[in-house]
Amino acid sequence: MTVITSLHELQTGRVNLAEPVGFVPTMGYLHAGHLSLVQRARQECASVVVSIFVNPAQFGPNEDLDKYPRNLSRDLEMLAGAGVDLIWTPTAEVMYPSDFQTWVTVEGLSQPLEGIVRPDHFRGVATVVTKLFNAVQPQKAYFGQKDAQQVAVIRRMSRDLNFPVEIIVCPTVREPDGLALSSRNTYLSPDERAAATILFRALSAAEAVFKNGERNADAIRGVMLEILQAEPLAQAQYVSCADYDTLDELKMIRGRALLSMAVFLGKTRLIDNRILEET
Repeated sequence: MTVITSLHELQTGRVNLAEPVGFVPTMGYLHAGHLSLVQRARQECASVVVSIFVNPAQFGPNEDLDKYPRNLSRDLEMLAGAGVDLIWTPTAEVMYPSDFQTWVTVEGLSQPLEGIVRPDHFRGVATVVTKLFNAVQPQKAYFGQKDAQQVAVIRRMSRDLNFPVEIIVCPTVREPDGLALSSRNTYLSPDERAAATILFRALSAAEAVFKNGERNADAIRGVMLEILQAEPLAQAQYVSCADYDTLDELKMIRGRALLSMAVFLGKTRLIDNRILEET
């Protein structure tokens, strides 16, 4: 396992990697969800590259960039036995030189949901992933379903910009009580951690009424919101029942729909989602 920082080192090391190359971009502070992406890449690719970079461009001015958990030595220890060939840990100066002025924007898919409350977030995501794809030159890239809108944005960006990269989406990894794994879970107090299962319970209840025949999207949103409001420590920022492909809010569910939500537990903001599909 080789650990490098500079772009030149990456380009030199990339030449020697066996094809196909699988790529897992991360912001570090790794958990079992990240490792599941690495394992999938290891199964499908001859070489695996992981990046660790806390991307300042996707954080808003009042968000948690400075507090975002970081522990590179721990991350490297976790990856040591995972079959990773190369780890790239660029600095902000490497990714965004002082004269940097080019940004990538995915117009439609970046606007709803997270885009309403985090207006520049996906510009930062699309730009950094473009730079990572250009630098690593992978054949496959692996992302988690938990960040469903991010996946949609990256798929569209890759298609529109003709990146020769297959986007692989892997299932959300959860704690035994249903809480989706997230680096931000470390912010939760014990009481908040216990209350955080409300996201999973709200999504599960909505899925249950869907399986029982409910197709009215307002009714399904109402189920999620009612359950969230029953938890005193939870404050819903949004709940959504949207078209899976366009992310437009639905009136009636036909085909595939994406249930998603953003919820504050104290000062910690968590997101989760579930896909509904008619059979």
